[in-house]
Amino acid sequence: MSATTQTPVIPIKSSSEPPHVIAPAAATIFSTRAERFDQLAAGHSLGAWLRFLGALSRAQHEALQALPALPLPDATQLALAREHRMPPLPAQSWPRDPAWRTGLQQIIAAVTPAAPEPARKDLARLAAFDAERVEALAERVLHTELYGDDAALLPYVAAALQVLWTAGAARLGVAEIAALDVPGVCPCCGFLPVASVVRGGGEVANLRYLHCALCNTEWNLVRVKCTACDATEGVSYRHLEAEGAKGTDAVRAETCDSCKSYLKIVYQEKGPVDPVADDLATLALDILVDEAGYARSGPNLLLVPGG
Repeated sequence: MSATTQTPVIPIKSSSEPPHVIAPAAATIFSTRAERFDQLAAGHSLGAWLRFLGALSRAQHEALQALPALPLPDATQLALAREHRMPPLPAQSWPRDPAWRTGLQQIIAAVTPAAPEPARKDLARLAAFDAERVEALAERVLHTELYGDDAALLPYVAAALQVLWTAGAARLGVAEIAALDVPGVCPCCGFLPVASVVRGGGEVANLRYLHCALCNTEWNLVRVKCTACDATEGVSYRHLEAEGAKGTDAVRAETCDSCKSYLKIVYQEKGPVDPVADDLATLALDILVDEAGYARSGPNLLLVPGG
């Protein structure tokens, strides 16, 4: 081994140009992801874990469908965000409706039967936490402080936060989301991308979109450009060469010699890829790129770093 059902597309300017932003499809984003986890799990060395993540994604789908309509920023707040080119649902300051904690409890109840014994203990412990302690864990996720005590609990907290922000992003719609001055962060919530997607058909064919790790919004960024520092020199691509390696044809690591960072890029022309699922199915690529001296620039919130 060496390193070498699409979401709706809604134009925000005119039908003659590709959209800058693609909103998450609330009805299918998590269920489609769950199916992809199941596909990747078949014959994979991490199959049991990937199947569990499929169950987690299905629990997210159910929690999202049950989530009540939550208040969004009013017209004045949205106009101010557009004027100052700021995300309308900022991860670190958008008020979290308590309904997200109800979603977390729903997710815990749904995935516990499918969880391995160590995870069941973590889930039971998390279920017993009071609101203050759960909110403190949420703050860690939203500030990407993913290490330390209780790190094993953070993916479940993150899963519930993804439900909340995905619901908000889907309801808000792309008409209220303007391009930011910092192209490497989500224009909806200001969070980091988990990966980028080269889309495979229609008006967005062969265009690269970054995929938000929190709200599942996608936004366009030109190809062969570092998502972390905007450099165009020293950008290269590495992939796994391993017989039978699951899903590796569709995934590469885009590395930057200017800032020594990397982020995965997945190609829809290779099949029904999902940026979150295909990222986690190719952790061997992360290891190889890390050993080459590059640091990952965006998190996958379903992964415990070092776990």
